[in-house]
Amino acid sequence: MTKSYLSLELIDKTFERGGTRTEVLKQVSLAVEKGEFISIIGHSGCGKSTLLNIVGGLTQATSGVVLLDGKVVDEPGPDRAVVFQNHSLLPWLTVYENVRLAVDKVFSATRNKRERHDWTMRNLELVQMAHAADRRPSEVSGGMKQRVGIARALAMEPKVLLLDEPFGALDALTRAHLQDQVMQIHATLGNTVLMITHDVDEAVLLSDRIVMMTNGPSARIGEILDVPLPRPRRRIELASDRTYLKCREAVLKFLYERHRFVEAAE
Repeated sequence: MTKSYLSLELIDKTFERGGTRTEVLKQVSLAVEKGEFISIIGHSGCGKSTLLNIVGGLTQATSGVVLLDGKVVDEPGPDRAVVFQNHSLLPWLTVYENVRLAVDKVFSATRNKRERHDWTMRNLELVQMAHAADRRPSEVSGGMKQRVGIARALAMEPKVLLLDEPFGALDALTRAHLQDQVMQIHATLGNTVLMITHDVDEAVLLSDRIVMMTNGPSARIGEILDVPLPRPRRRIELASDRTYLKCREAVLKFLYERHRFVEAAE
């Protein structure tokens, strides 16, 4: 039996605080193929970010295992790069230096100074930020900061790119531009992406599959929806596309039913 590129196997996560145990995730299993774009969606408190942090090695699973390219993942590593909603750039460094820091950390032993410079600039060009290489984070917009965060993550050449609501703090127009850019990067690199979002339209637009989580505590995977839309995808054309609308309806129905279930339990 062939193993998937990224495999989450029976992941449980329990937090203990002040003698109280809270089971956040229960028996979560997911197989992701190389080059897939997967979105994870669900109501607040369903453990989406916890699951992403387990894949990133930032949080230990209580039980279960994460395998990436056949190897166990249980600590942070450059093979998994995370982009958070907060860009997390170092304010005293320039745009170039923020990306170069990651490049030096990962490639100092394998690439010379000129190669590391060229690679830094190539990744800034990929997100259309080469023109702002000498600016500091305070001198660029929120959307530009997030682009730099994506460039820094991609510059590490990760096997999996982990996006934790990367566009959540941005205005609608900036968000749309960045979504288009991420689609273009994914088409160019063919990289494997795992993204958390609350935005149904974003999930359908970007994803090959959408993983829908049940409500916490003890959240599980409720349904997995295939998004059989050909690429490249253009948002204007999709607005009236029957398959797009059908996928959107399926996700909304799942989330609405879950919300109604919560209200009935209160």
